[in-house]
Amino acid sequence: MEERLGYVAGRASRSKAVVLRNNKITQRYYATDKDGKILYSNAALAAHAITGLWRKTPPYTPDPSEFPDLLACGTTWPDHLLPSHASMVHGELGWPPVEAISTGGSCLSSFGCLKYAFALIRAGLINKAVVCGSELFSPSLRAEQFEEEARQLQALEQEPFLAFEKDFLRWMLSDGAAAAYLSNRPGESPSLEVEWMELISFAGELETCMFIGGMWDAQRKLHSYRAFSPREHAAHSMFAIQQNARLLSEHIVPYGGKVLRRLSEKYGLRPEDVDWFLPHLSSMFFADKIERELQKIGFPIPREKWFTNLTTKGNIGSAAVFSFLDEMHKNNLLKSGQHLLIMVPESARFSYGYAFFRVV
Repeated sequence: MEERLGYVAGRASRSKAVVLRNNKITQRYYATDKDGKILYSNAALAAHAITGLWRKTPPYTPDPSEFPDLLACGTTWPDHLLPSHASMVHGELGWPPVEAISTGGSCLSSFGCLKYAFALIRAGLINKAVVCGSELFSPSLRAEQFEEEARQLQALEQEPFLAFEKDFLRWMLSDGAAAAYLSNRPGESPSLEVEWMELISFAGELETCMFIGGMWDAQRKLHSYRAFSPREHAAHSMFAIQQNARLLSEHIVPYGGKVLRRLSEKYGLRPEDVDWFLPHLSSMFFADKIERELQKIGFPIPREKWFTNLTTKGNIGSAAVFSFLDEMHKNNLLKSGQHLLIMVPESARFSYGYAFFRVV
């Protein structure tokens, strides 16, 4: 991996070994070549995933009977600040006019798109939708993105090693895209009926944990890149994705348990109602912690009911949840009458998405 992403200031990472040991990711994918050339833009990855719903590659336009009323696309890091990510995906697809919407955030961005589409269909405002999550992290994980900061450290006669908050995610993230087709009636079996979806943010009580385009001050207050000069952007690697691992470890699991306990009471959900539990994990380090939290809140789910492809696909952020469902479908794991509980935590400012699906 480090040969692929590069050595910052020519030195091996001090945190890579421990991060990889904890996350247990054994395989991942990058949409860049060994020289860092971008092979597929984020929008292009999304377009390939979407046309893959019809087993086609872009450009491809579905027949009118299957053409969606809505295109909803989520990502952590779009190719451009403007136009919107969904507009750029629409352009890659070359489709006729369609409602196109993007949602912000990181891992939950596609979940937000999914809930938006679900709500419109449930309200009878549309009949069909395509929802996609896609990520292109690798260009911003490469060593050259941090070289100016390393030079600044050397000029101050300091060791040119990246802070853990920046280096940590270089060994966590992968590129990828996955999509789903929603309709007001079932498709080919197995289809998934959405019974309920919930999105809850704790930004009102928890501080920022993961971000792009800013910098913490000495008091851990986050300032936007817009408050700094272009020279400062480079000197502090402000456009690297950064995460406070201490905050992540302290809050991400307990708050997820708090949400599940609330939702189990709201919907009368019991552990025995769950045939498959699909937690989006950034690292297998959290699996045991989640299992203990489930037991603590009185909602134990045995590990044989869990499904994740983190170790073989890497952490693909907003694409993960659809990737799970695709892999389960291809491996014939979905049986009529089963229920799936999906959990997607987002550490950026601590938000959580839960969904309950029934296989039909």
